[in-house]
Amino acid sequence: MITSTMLKKLRIEAGLTQKRLATLVGVSQAHIAKIEQGKVDPRLSTVNKILKVLTEGEKRKCRDIMTKGVLLTKPNDSILKVSEVMVRHAISQTPVIKGSKVVGTVTEEGIIRNLSSNIAVQKVESIMDPPLPTVYEETSINAIQPLLERHPGILVTRRKKVIGIITRSDLLKTIG
Repeated sequence: MITSTMLKKLRIEAGLTQKRLATLVGVSQAHIAKIEQGKVDPRLSTVNKILKVLTEGEKRKCRDIMTKGVLLTKPNDSILKVSEVMVRHAISQTPVIKGSKVVGTVTEEGIIRNLSSNIAVQKVESIMDPPLPTVYEETSINAIQPLLERHPGILVTRRKKVIGIITRSDLLKTIG
């Protein structure tokens, strides 16, 4: 049985406000609040719309929203080379690969944090941050939200090979 408490819990887990859920469902925020408080008995069609919105993220997988063709760098590449690639492709981070293993990440913040007169000739390994977290391509979008709260991106893998990246902006594109 679906309860008002269950609907509220699902909404919070989906990372939606009452107002945003109301907009997606086509009802008022006050109506969502009353449903969650158990003050009204909503129509079945309204409950179905709410459930559809709240469970859509569970159906979508990382492979559905990832950016393919991840640009990789190596530990001995120069910061100048990497920063030129980042600017040209409008990306804010890139994984660092040694052999077939991800060993770090170069980010805009990392470059800025290490700005100096000789940064252009420094090697990536001298300023790289730890590797981005990795998830399998079949991971649900709902599961990656907490990771993107702490990291600028997530690498998507298939059989231990990086096949895509999801950034915070990719996740924002899924709204609505």
